Amino acid sequence: MAGRQRQRLLLENAEQLVLVCGRREPCLRREGAAGLAVLRGASLVVGLDGCIKAVGQADVIRDQFLEATFERIIDCSGKCVLPGLVDAHTHPVWAGDRVHEFAMKLAGASYMEIHQAGGGIHFTVEHTRKATEDELFTTFQHRLERMLRAGSTLVECKSGYGLNLETELKMLRVIERAKKSMDIGISSTYCGAHAVPKGKTATEATDDIINNHLPKLKELKLSGEIHVNNIDVFCEKGVFDLESTRRILQAGKDIGLQINFHGDELHPMKSAELGAELGARAISHLEEVSDEGIVAMARAKCAAVLLPTTAYMLRLKQPQARKMLEEGVIVALGSDFNPNAYCFSMPMVMHLACVNMKMSMNEALAAATINAAYALGKSDTHGSLEVGKQGDLLIINSSRLNLK
Repeated sequence: MAGRQRQRLLLENAEQLVLVCGRREPCLRREGAAGLAVLRGASLVVGLDGCIKAVGQADVIRDQFLEATFERIIDCSGKCVLPGLVDAHTHPVWAGDRVHEFAMKLAGASYMEIHQAGGGIHFTVEHTRKATEDELFTTFQHRLERMLRAGSTLVECKSGYGLNLETELKMLRVIERAKKSMDIGISSTYCGAHAVPKGKTATEATDDIINNHLPKLKELKLSGEIHVNNIDVFCEKGVFDLESTRRILQAGKDIGLQINFHGDELHPMKSAELGAELGARAISHLEEVSDEGIVAMARAKCAAVLLPTTAYMLRLKQPQARKMLEEGVIVALGSDFNPNAYCFSMPMVMHLACVNMKMSMNEALAAATINAAYALGKSDTHGSLEVGKQGDLLIINSSRLNLK
């Protein structure tokens, strides 16, 4: 029957159709990430609902859809087709900029020194609080459009430059507007514990989040006004310690949010061990993760969202991608787009992952597709070119991706 129906799109005769997964795997680890599913001389059909209806050899698809009509047909001869890229970690809603801090970094100031001097997150918070919702939406929309042009079709977007309930909700409303109005997938994250607000202790900030912020988010979810997917905390020395992080993440989990947080970035905090214990979906950064933390994450099937732009910008040691891969951790990638690491491009992130973290091209592509989707709880609908999944894809003007 499907072969006689009207369909949205036919991609014909691709030299390489990089499926990434071919057996509905929720993620790829070890050998799976090293060897991806690829078809040659293949075609793909996307239905009117935006989902993939068929993938296979070109002659088989041609026969199967002989009587179908298509809104658009693209000849992909000599070209390579990939799944849309997934950016598993961004901070794209904010006002102001921190260009002046680059000179401070070059002069030797550390991230935390700038933060403690009132720069960094606090500088952005000041400007974001003053901005209107429309101003924030306009700049956010522009940033998402640039991410889309660079190949990202699903993006995780955090709040976190408000640190008070009013501004955090303003940021989340901006993200909600983009979900409804833009042709790009969004996974939204409440990150009210991005820093300790000025005038409060970490304990006071933790209590405020648990007693005021999260109940309001639950109320807005039930009313259908705002739908948040994940909860994030910056677990770091001088920010939120392990116990405060535990309290916030557990409270978020209790109202139905996935745990997806910053950990072990600047100092070893045992964040990985905590995330594994709490059933976290993902932990980001992990430049200072312990060997025990890596093992715990592998056992708990907790994704490691690695951010090579951050290590590059802050001159940190690179995350131990090779050790994580060898231990069976689900390795994903994100751009960490923010005022401090201004990168829209997942291809650039993949390049840095290969050069600086010694990942293979296959591993980097798996990390930027199926594994990044897994980190967001979306690998059932995104991250590979398989029947039933969202028809998000890239056509590369090259005959092959040099996959082996």
